[in-house]
Amino acid sequence: MGQEIERKYLVKDSSWETLAKGIRYCQGYLSTAKERTVRVRTFENKGFLTIKGIAVGISRAEYEYEIPVSDAETILKTLCEGPLIDKKRYKISHAGLIWEVDEFFGDNAGLVVAEVELSSESQKIDLPAWIGEEVTGDLRYSNSNLTKNPYKNWK
Repeated sequence: MGQEIERKYLVKDSSWETLAKGIRYCQGYLSTAKERTVRVRTFENKGFLTIKGIAVGISRAEYEYEIPVSDAETILKTLCEGPLIDKKRYKISHAGLIWEVDEFFGDNAGLVVAEVELSSESQKIDLPAWIGEEVTGDLRYSNSNLTKNPYKNWK
């Protein structure tokens, strides 16, 4: 079984922007039930189908499969809940870990979050200077919830 262990944080300033080039992602959800999410995404002319289970602590089951990009694009246009997630992802190495910084556009413009995947829930991490408040347990920040309640509606 695949497993994802990750922590999520707000990004407090723009000092990270010069550390990596971003890649544009488009993703949508076929299911956003709390027990499971089913996501389709495209980036770099590739398509992916991802199934995630319910979170227990900061861990959850995760299965990801590459699918033809043309299938992914059709699924995004015809089957996914809206709005779609439009973001640019930056991968930044810091203290032996890869941080994924997501800069959102469209209905989630203005939101910037960073995630780091861990090998265990108790793994110690050295936070980069640009990391702000931890939002790991705040479901508003999950991409699947951003389709239901976009960031533009929070203000």
